[in-house]
Order: sequence, then C-alpha cells, then structure tokens
Amino acid sequence: MLIGVLKEYKPGETRVAATPATVVQLRKLGYDVVVEIGAGEQADFSNVAYAEAGATIGDPLQADIVLGVNAPASQQLDGLRPGATLVAILSPALTPELVDDLSRRPITALAMDAVPRISRAQSLDVLSSMANIAGYRAVVEAAHAFGRFFTGQVTAAGKVPPATVLVAGAGVAGLAAIGAAGSLGAVVRATDPRPEVADQVRSLGGEYLSVEAGDVEVSATGYAKEMSADYNTRASDLYAATVPETDIVITTALIPGRPAPRLITAEMVASMKPGSVIVDMAAVNGGNVEGTVPGTAVVTDNGVTIIGYTDLAGRLPAQASQLYGTNLVNLMKLTTPSQDGELVLDFDDVVVRSITVVRDGESTWPPPPVQVSAAPAATTSKSDSAAAPTELKRPLSADRKRGLVGIVAALLFALIAVSPAALQVHLSVFALAIVIGYYVIGNVHHALHTPLMSVTNAISGIIVVGAMLQIGHDNIAVTAVSSAAILLASINIFGGFAVTRRMLAMFSRS
Repeated sequence: MLIGVLKEYKPGETRVAATPATVVQLRKLGYDVVVEIGAGEQADFSNVAYAEAGATIGDPLQADIVLGVNAPASQQLDGLRPGATLVAILSPALTPELVDDLSRRPITALAMDAVPRISRAQSLDVLSSMANIAGYRAVVEAAHAFGRFFTGQVTAAGKVPPATVLVAGAGVAGLAAIGAAGSLGAVVRATDPRPEVADQVRSLGGEYLSVEAGDVEVSATGYAKEMSADYNTRASDLYAATVPETDIVITTALIPGRPAPRLITAEMVASMKPGSVIVDMAAVNGGNVEGTVPGTAVVTDNGVTIIGYTDLAGRLPAQASQLYGTNLVNLMKLTTPSQDGELVLDFDDVVVRSITVVRDGESTWPPPPVQVSAAPAATTSKSDSAAAPTELKRPLSADRKRGLVGIVAALLFALIAVSPAALQVHLSVFALAIVIGYYVIGNVHHALHTPLMSVTNAISGIIVVGAMLQIGHDNIAVTAVSSAAILLASINIFGGFAVTRRMLAMFSRS
C-alpha cells in the first residue's frame, strides 16, 4: 500500500506528518511513501532528504493512506481516492461539522488526538508528545517577553532576585514548563486538582500548592476532571493570593472535549506587576485567562503581557515533526501486524476503535468508553475476598506487623541461643543489619530507591571476597555454595554499577 504525506494548508503550520527518519521506518513496514512537494520545508526537511530516505515526491492524495498534521482542507478532502484512510489530528469532539463532512465521503478517518490514555497506547499519544514540546516552548516565550533574569544573582553591582513562576496545571505540558523554568533558575510553584501529581512537581524542584476541597481526589483517568463550585472558589482564592507576587504565570488547564476553564480573571491580571508575563496554553480552546487573544500576544493597561499563541509546539518544528511522525509510525506498527505493507483496522482493538471517527463512509464517533483507571487499586475486606479472590487483599494493620516482627525476632534470638559461639557474632550482626537497613531504606523517598540500591548492591563485593576464600575448601558442598555466592554477588555488583551509570547518563550533557 502507498502512504501519502500532505503539505499542511493551515496558515502558520510548520510541522509535517513524516520526516526522512520516519519515512525509513514506514518503508521497513512494507509501505511505499509519497511526499507532497515542499511538505517539510517549514521544518527544514528538503525534498532531496525525503528522496534519499526512499520516498517519492508527488501527489499524496492518490495514496491508500494519507497522513497529515491537521485536518485537510475541503479541496484536499475532495481529492482523496475512494477507500482511502486519512490519519490526522481531527478534534472530533470539538468539530462535529468535520465529522459530518468526513462521514459523507467513502473514506476512513482516524483521529490521532483521540488515542485513549492507556499504557499500551502511550507511544501513540500525540497530545502528550506535543504538550511536552509546548510546555518547554511556553517558558522560552515567557522568558523572551519577560526580558529579565530567571535565576537570582549576586553581583558587585547588586543582588538580582530570581523570577517567580506559577504553573496552573501539572499535566504533561505543565511538568515540562516546571522543568524548563526550574532549569533556568526560577522559583516555581504549581497547582493541580489531582493530588497525586504533588510528588512529580517536587521531583522537578517545584513547590506544589494544594487546594483544600472536598472533591479533590486521585484521578481515575490521569486527566483532571471538571471540579465543583466549592473547589473553583477555593482555587480562585489561591490564585488571587498568589498571582500578584508572581512574575510569570503559565496556564495549561484543559478538559478533553470541552472549552478551557477560566482560572485567571481580569482583576487578577490587573493585580500583577508591570512587566509580568502570562502564557495561556489553553488559548486554542478559549483560554484560561480573561483577556487572552488566541494566536497573538497582547499587553494590558498595567503592562502585563498575555501570550495566547496556539502554535507553541510548531515553534520547534523539526522536533515536533519528528515526535509526531514517530507517533504515526507506532500507529502503523499496530495496524500492520504482519509488516507487509497492508493496513489492518481491528475494531476489537480498543486503541483502533477509539481513534476511528469514520469507517468506510459511516460515522463511528463517539467510540464506546474505555474502561481505564489511573487511581490506586481499592482494597477489599475479608468478607469480599472470598467472593473476589483476584482482588488485592487489605494491607496488614500496624498491630499485625508488630506481631510478625516480634515472632521473627523471637525465632532469630532462639537461633542465636542454640548456635555455636563463632556463629552467634555473625547472626547478631545480621540482625542489626536488618534493623538498620529497614530504617535507612524506609526513610528514603521512593524516587531515590533505585540509585540507593544500585550503590548498596556494590557492597556484595564483600560476599565475593568471602566466597573466594572458601571456594578451595575440601568440602564439595562448601565449594558449590561458594561458587553460587560468587555468581549471584557478581550479578549484583555489575548490575548495581550498570544501573548507576545509566541513571547518571540521564543527567549528563553530551
């Protein structure tokens, strides 16, 4: 089958649905690829680069599968061949007129922005990949408009305080903004109605500002839900108290399929210092900030710049195109199980069913709801465990834990009492090591367990030395146990240092 890559018609769109690198991957799946003339020019991908990657330059509308970033223009849709499959960001929940138009045509349409939030579909999640880029770019735009240091400095000419940044919404875009602002040296604060993101905010060096309300709970889908009037009132009070002392505000709050909620009022904007900057990343859906103008930046009467750019991801076109193109490649891998260049749309696959808007000229939107939960699994009582044996059991109570610890301690002391004198010292050290290790590891944040254990595993070298001293023993059993100890401890040593090396590489600059 032939895959066609469209040149985007939308004014200002710099992204392209395939890069030379992703063309190579598509061809490995058995597809031929045709790219429209000049499709990648805005992202610095030349026609020659596509040709060298194995694509032909020509008319993509005659292809069996047509890839785009945005929904094609009417004239482009008119040029699609019957039976073609269109894949693009279609926003079916917000553009019912487009769904109606597509359903009147003898084609199949897949919406990349309708990928369900499940683990198996993460590699196809266009919204997350674009939000990550947009969050980073939002900080870059804010820094440019702010025109001052983000980081604090102490110089001979005086002290410069760090900029303060408030990020409303700690999803993918918000976390990217927190990381970027923090790396520039700003003091970053963040809010989000999902309490489970607090650790993520802190891990990036930000301060999590919580809103104490009755309906704050762990999200069941991973997305923030529409909150109650009580929560919105409390959140508004928090913003009213925080915004005036903030230099830069970045808002990212979006509810899938609905207009963006209003978070920052005109009164809050008026309370900010002259020169402050607001980046409204929800401008495309109406904006979180009163006074946002989608697609442009405006300056208020009190000197606050409100940036409402709707093309933040497209302002890094090469990387945005590469990530979007990779999302499409992963979709084609899913729908080309035999890697023979033949598209297979399996409606029994929840991912395929969720993104299919039109199938052979018939509307299939909206899809059935996907049963997914990002919330912690609920525990069950003893009476329920018999009826539902596959559910998680209730965790041990504090009293039962203490009882088990007492029983184990008693058994250990009894073992020490009946052991030879030479072994008693070793057993005592072993018991103390257990106690010390429990309290050391138990009081370390879970995010640090991997580097901590990767280093402590290297202590297995002591075991290797001891086992090597015993391996030449006349007793065959001792030699066998020593050999096993050397093997297992060596795995721990090399594995520990390998994990440490990989983790350090994540933070090193090339």
